[in-house]
Amino acid sequence: MDRVSSFDEPLKKLLGGATAKVMAEHLDLQTVGDLLHHYPRRYEERGRLTALADLPLDEHVTVVAQVADARILMFNNGRGKRLEVTLTDGSGRLQLVFFGHGVHKPHKELLPGRQAMFAGKVSVFNRKMQLAHPTYQLLDASDANEATEAVDAFAGRLLPIYPACKQLDSWRIAKAVDAVLPSAQDAVDPLPAALREGRGFTPLPEALLKVHRPQTKADIEDARARLKWDEAFVLQVALARRRYADTQLPAVARRPVEGGLLDAFDAKLPFTLTEGQQKVSGEIFDDLATEHPMHRLLQGEVGSGKTMVALRAMLTVVDAGGQAAMLAPTEVLAQQHHRSITEMMGELAEGGMLGGSDHGTKVVLLTGSMGMAARRQALLDLVTGEAGIVIGTHALIEDKVQFHDLGLVVVDEQHRFGVEQRDALRSKGKQPPHLLVMTATPIPRTVAMTVFGDLETSILDQLPAGRSPIASHVVPAQDKPHFLARAWERVREEVENGHQAYVVCPRIGDEAEEDGKGAKKARAKKAAADEDPEKRPPLAVLEVADGLRKGALAGLSVEVLHGRMHPDEKDDVMRRFAAGDVDVLVATTVIEVGVNVPNATAMVIMDADRFGVSQLHQLRGRVGRGSAPGLCLLVSEAHEASPARARLSAVAATLDGFELSRIDLEQRREGDVLGQAQSGVRSSLRMLTVIDDEEVIAAAREEAVAIVAADPELEHLPELRTVLAALLDKEREEYLDKG
Repeated sequence: MDRVSSFDEPLKKLLGGATAKVMAEHLDLQTVGDLLHHYPRRYEERGRLTALADLPLDEHVTVVAQVADARILMFNNGRGKRLEVTLTDGSGRLQLVFFGHGVHKPHKELLPGRQAMFAGKVSVFNRKMQLAHPTYQLLDASDANEATEAVDAFAGRLLPIYPACKQLDSWRIAKAVDAVLPSAQDAVDPLPAALREGRGFTPLPEALLKVHRPQTKADIEDARARLKWDEAFVLQVALARRRYADTQLPAVARRPVEGGLLDAFDAKLPFTLTEGQQKVSGEIFDDLATEHPMHRLLQGEVGSGKTMVALRAMLTVVDAGGQAAMLAPTEVLAQQHHRSITEMMGELAEGGMLGGSDHGTKVVLLTGSMGMAARRQALLDLVTGEAGIVIGTHALIEDKVQFHDLGLVVVDEQHRFGVEQRDALRSKGKQPPHLLVMTATPIPRTVAMTVFGDLETSILDQLPAGRSPIASHVVPAQDKPHFLARAWERVREEVENGHQAYVVCPRIGDEAEEDGKGAKKARAKKAAADEDPEKRPPLAVLEVADGLRKGALAGLSVEVLHGRMHPDEKDDVMRRFAAGDVDVLVATTVIEVGVNVPNATAMVIMDADRFGVSQLHQLRGRVGRGSAPGLCLLVSEAHEASPARARLSAVAATLDGFELSRIDLEQRREGDVLGQAQSGVRSSLRMLTVIDDEEVIAAAREEAVAIVAADPELEHLPELRTVLAALLDKEREEYLDKG
């Protein structure tokens, strides 16, 4: 076959239309390069047979085994035929079954003593493991020449097992790889020669040959080390170039002003800032004082005082003549930030108003549901510069919103806004504004370097003085119902001691009544749930609140809070809860971020196993915010031995968010963590795993930063430029722009 000169060659040219179509549709492999980067998941050792004793149920497997016996059985009064083949490998036995017209070929070929490779989905029939209609490939042939070739092809080899699909088995993929393997010689090597030699890496064409057709286990190690490094390095170069490009943009330097708003604010603080807050504020002030835009990620545990750090940055910008905008993901949060910031600032937030401070500025709120008059006034305050600080939702990005001089944008809770939104906000400043992204979800260092790699990172890991410890316990409602009864007693005790409590549920409830069609669905669900408690829908706010008012918490003031309520109604409930007029708030995760009620000391999370680890940690951070210790009870019906219970026990065992985020990542693996927004990264990471390869990512980042600093346009590294261009197709470019 002629050697194909390019990785961009479409697969259908080499493999024929049918195979290429299956590869494109089911494995997303379009070109020769795609197939060469479709690496084996593992390797079978010829001679060491896969243990039939350890087959996983319901999974597609590939086994190498020997036929022990084969027999044809008739059924349906002789009208139906079934071929049953028993395989053995010394560790166990496995049955194969073929039906109907499909029995003839295997009946001729699968004779006792023959050895073959089989692939199919493991199921159970009559308490025995079986593969129904597996595809197979004989490993020995009757013709002497063929036998020699078969032995040459398989003996002593490590057989690559590829990520496959129902329509295309691993060894068919292996055959297709054989057809394109000569093209590996044309691989464009992204690593600068000095770096490759300095780190002792195998050249790329050789690494591709070794990963697909290893002679030894050392070949596999060599190839993996090289290919992992490439993925980490190319991605880090892309991020380093974006950071570099940002440093080339102009911005107005915003330096602290002596005797200004910030000094007045600091002077009236009733407490001293933690060492961490001072250090991080210093990093932010340094960035703000430069003439290119700050791009910083501020990570901090719930309650570590991120809002305080962000507010001091905003005040610095106002002192320097600019305006600051804070973007929150929901209206509830925007209203809350507005309330807590105006409370913290006191008369300093009433600039130009009667009784306001001479130093003061106006702090305005801007959300989609505001009345026309209030909205018009807020827009006017922004365009005249009367308002130094604005807090709002995405409504801030709309065309109508004009600023007098936007100097800083603070984005709360890492809902990464896309390139269009960043550009829209940038265009509102005379020059690009500085950017601070805050998150209360602790992100392991490797994920921060990969997903937020275009932002510099600051971490707040101390809790302010006066924050109390939170005790967390799992309440196994199914196994020990009396534990749940005790949980409600504990809530009652907290309320009797003058405190308040949250009860969190995964669902709002009442969906059936919203639409006529829903009622039927709800009844069907309920019937299914009665038969199998595992299938019941998650507990709902409205039902739980109703049950508590009539039962375990009768006599207490119990209110609900959820996302379907009118904003004014939500605001009213939150205000009354904050004022201490409500004993127990039954809510969805709308309380997850930003809600600050120091008097709330207890939280009961219903169906806790239906929430993620980070989410549980966030929710728990709502209690213990005052001087009294906090209590968090994780109620679950999950079985004691289930992964869901293991997750809950991990949350109960530690208050360290970074430790929990690592556990979370290990349990969920890359896909969910990088999420849909980062699908570009996911599709470019085939060998690298963000959680396990921390050292590789850190080293690649270091090299990438040095290379981009020396040669931002990569003029002297044309190969690296070519590979980057291939990585940054439309989707990935967009991902990188979401920082």
